[in-house]
Amino acid sequence: MERRKFLTAGGLGLAASAVAAPAIAQSMPEVKWRLAASWPKSLDTLYGGCEYFCKRVAEITDNKFQIQPFAAGEIVPGLQVLDAVSNGTVEIGNTALYYYWGKNPAFTFGTSLPFGLNTRQHISWLIWGGGQDMLNELLKEHNAIGVPTGSTGAQMGGWFRKEIKTVDDLKGLKFRVGGFAGTIISKLGGVPQQIAAGDIYPALEKGTIDAAEWVGPYDDEKLGFVKVAKYYYYPGWWEGTGQGHNLMNLEKWNSLPKHYQAAISAASLDTFTWVTGKYDSVNPPALKRLLAAGAILKPFPQEVLEACYGAANGVYADLAKSNPHFAKMYASLTAYRSESLAWMQVAELSFDSFMMRMRTRT
Repeated sequence: MERRKFLTAGGLGLAASAVAAPAIAQSMPEVKWRLAASWPKSLDTLYGGCEYFCKRVAEITDNKFQIQPFAAGEIVPGLQVLDAVSNGTVEIGNTALYYYWGKNPAFTFGTSLPFGLNTRQHISWLIWGGGQDMLNELLKEHNAIGVPTGSTGAQMGGWFRKEIKTVDDLKGLKFRVGGFAGTIISKLGGVPQQIAAGDIYPALEKGTIDAAEWVGPYDDEKLGFVKVAKYYYYPGWWEGTGQGHNLMNLEKWNSLPKHYQAAISAASLDTFTWVTGKYDSVNPPALKRLLAAGAILKPFPQEVLEACYGAANGVYADLAKSNPHFAKMYASLTAYRSESLAWMQVAELSFDSFMMRMRTRT
């Protein structure tokens, strides 16, 4: 009798195993995606962040979910990543949403609103202030969904062939500047140009443009700008941060198992730490090397900054009247910024200011 019970129990155990194994296999399907990036491979922090992200997704899913990254131009040009995701050419893309401000100016909130938020404030607004939800409402109209990923931190003001002493020096200036900031530059007489990373140096070298901004010392050094323009300005008021996004085709995203969606979200936030941390590590020594190579470091004059700030607020007021997405995000971001700046002044600014004073004494 006992032997029959044992065999029966054993048989049930074997049957349960036979059912469980296929169920587990079905819950971890093999999925292969392609990622189109807006960055050339030479930018080993931005494109390197894409490689890191793909590696993390594979690790989290025991190599069942494989994403292969492709640099700008390998599948589509760097400024066409959103289109490639939207139409299903690729399942996922890594880009800066402000490249697509021509489709809708509200896309600039995904990367950086000029005179907007710094890096910590921006990622906080996206995750805790409802910013990403509002962006995804906009992205849904383009058959996509986004998750924030690596950020460059605050950026530099760019490389100029001549000094910028007054607002008049911006008039007629052909300036490669990313995204929505060009709208503000044009209000002051500048001629903005949106050019992908790999095409900036030849345009600056040939004189097709008079000035160019990209990210900061580490990437700017790699792109060689110091060889063709000496004046290196700061701050990049149009990018108090440079927030990147992973964009997924909406149908492809919805078809993923929930834990694969979670893997993308987790790996994207891991990549934020990787990219931002690396930039904070590599930019200081790169700036020293650029100065040794002949770069002339200069702040934008207060007059220029205030004129740009005034022009920016005028542009925002006009857009808020005509663009519902822009109006909603602008109201949200400015309210968030007001409270955040008060806290930053109490804690962060007081600490940083004290440490800078101590640094000058040693």
